[in-house]
Amino acid sequence: MKSRSVLIVGGGSSGWMTAAYLEAALRDDPRGNVQISLIESPDVPRIGVGEATVPSISHVLSVIGVGLAEFMRAVDGTFKQSIKHINWLHSENHAYHHPFSREPHPAVDRTGIDWLMSDRSIPYMETVSAQPGLCHLGLAPVMLTQWDFGPPLAYAFHLNAQKFADYLRDVATGRGVIHVLDDVTDVELGEDGNIGAVRTKGGLRLTADIFIDCTGFAALLIEKALHERWTDFSQWLLCDRALVMRIPHERHYPGQVRPYTTATAMSNGWIWETVLTTGRAIGYVHSSGHIDLEDAERELRAYEGPHAEDLSTRTVHFRVGMRERAWVGNCLAIGLSGGFIEPLESTGLYLSYLAAIILEQQFPWQDDDMDAMAYRFNRIMAARYHEVLDFINLHYCLTKRTDTDFWREVQRPERIVPRLRAKLDYWKIKPPSGADFMDQYFPGMSADGVNPAPPAGDRRPLVDTGGLWNHQSYECILYGMDFMADEYRNRYGTNRPRPRVSQSVLQRLQAAPAKLPHHDTWLQQALGMQRYATRNDAWCAGG
Repeated sequence: MKSRSVLIVGGGSSGWMTAAYLEAALRDDPRGNVQISLIESPDVPRIGVGEATVPSISHVLSVIGVGLAEFMRAVDGTFKQSIKHINWLHSENHAYHHPFSREPHPAVDRTGIDWLMSDRSIPYMETVSAQPGLCHLGLAPVMLTQWDFGPPLAYAFHLNAQKFADYLRDVATGRGVIHVLDDVTDVELGEDGNIGAVRTKGGLRLTADIFIDCTGFAALLIEKALHERWTDFSQWLLCDRALVMRIPHERHYPGQVRPYTTATAMSNGWIWETVLTTGRAIGYVHSSGHIDLEDAERELRAYEGPHAEDLSTRTVHFRVGMRERAWVGNCLAIGLSGGFIEPLESTGLYLSYLAAIILEQQFPWQDDDMDAMAYRFNRIMAARYHEVLDFINLHYCLTKRTDTDFWREVQRPERIVPRLRAKLDYWKIKPPSGADFMDQYFPGMSADGVNPAPPAGDRRPLVDTGGLWNHQSYECILYGMDFMADEYRNRYGTNRPRPRVSQSVLQRLQAAPAKLPHHDTWLQQALGMQRYATRNDAWCAGG
C-alpha cells in the first residue's frame, strides 16, 4: 500500500480546515495511507475576523464529521440565510437581499421576465423567495423540533474565524494530524526545482511528498521560494484595505441576532456586519486611493454609533488577485497565499475548502501524477477565482451612485471585467437562464487577461460553470440593482402591472411565525447563548 506525506505550512482557518478535511477524506482510501503534519508559528498573529460562509460548507463539516450544535457552540456560530445589500444602487434608502433559497417555480420559469416587465414596486427576490421576509422577521432557518415546514431552507453560518481554526485543530490532532509549533526559517529546493524540506528556528528539518502553503499573504513557499507570479485584479476591484472592529454584546446588544449578513455601501467602499453569539464584527472594506485611514475610521465609528468611540480597530491590508498557478511542482497554495477577493459574497473560506476538496479528489498517489493533477487543479481554481471576480465586480459596475469619486470610478467601462461585460451585453438581449452556463462563452467575449499562464497549446478561455452562482444568483444581483430599468420603461411605458408574488412565498411567510423560532430563541435553547439586555441607544446599526 502506498504511503504519502503531506506538510501544511501555516495554520489559521485555511491550514486547519485543509488538515481536517484531508485527514477525514483520505483516511480510508484503499490506494494508500497519508500522514498529515502541520507546522505553524507560535508568534505570528492570525487575521481573525468575524466571517461568513456559503451553504456548501455543510459538505466540509459532514466529511469531517462534526455535529451542527457542537460546531456552532465552538465557533460562536449563528445562522446566515442571506446577504442584505444596503445603499449599493443609490446612496440611501435602497436595499435588496441575496438569499440562499427560492421557492419552487414552474417548469418554464418566467419569474424574471415577469418582474422585468412589471412596475418593480416589490423587490424581485421577495417575489420568488420567502427568505428575505424570514430575515425581516428575525426567524431561524431551522426548527427546534423535527422539520415539517416544506422544502428545507438553505443556510450558511457566521463564525469566529480564530475559534474555527482552534476547533478544527483539536479535531485534526485528535485524529492523528501531527502539530508542530515552530518558525520556518528556510526552504530547501531539490535539483528538480521542487521543495525538498523546510528548516525551522528550533532546528528541525521537515520533509514531505506534498507541501501546502497556508502562510497567508506572506506566501513563504509559493512566492518566496518558488517565485510563482501573482495575477492582479485591482483594475476591476479597487478596495485594498479593511478596518475591522469587534463589538461585544456586553457593550451593546442591538436587540436581536440577525439571521443574515449586511453589506452596507459607504462613501468609498462598504461595511460588512456579521453577528455572533458573543458579539458583532464589522469591517470597512475601502480603497486607500480614495479615503485615508483617519477618515475611514471616523466613518466606521459613525456607522456603529456613540458606544463605539473607545473600541479598538485593526487595519488589514490586502491585494486582490490570485497566483498564476496555485500548484507548482509538489507545492500547493491554499488560502491567502493562493489568492484573495474581497469578501462581499463570503467566499474566503469557500475558496480554501474548495482547493482542499479538489486536492482530495485528485490526490497524487504516484510521483508521475503530479503534473497532470497540477494542471487540472490550476485550471479549476483559476476558473472559480474568475467566477468570483465576475460576480463581485457585478455589484460595483451596476451602481448609479455618483456621490464620490470612488463610486463614479467603479462604473467606468475599463473597470468592468471584459468577461462580465460580455455577459451583461448578452443579458440585455434576453434575461439570464440556465442555458447560459452550459457553454458560458458569449458573443464578444475575449480571452485576453482571463486565462493565466496556460500550458503550451492550451488557448481555451476559462469557463464560468455556474458552480457557485447560477443564473438565479445573477438575477438576484441584476434585478436588485434595477438592471435594464430605463430600457423596460421606454419599451413598456410607466403604466405596468405590480409584480406577482409567488403563492408559495405568501403561504410560507404566513405559516412561518408558528413554525420557525426566533433566531435568538433557537440560539439560546439549542446552543445555550446568553441572554443580553438591550440598550436603548438612539441609533440603528447597519439596516
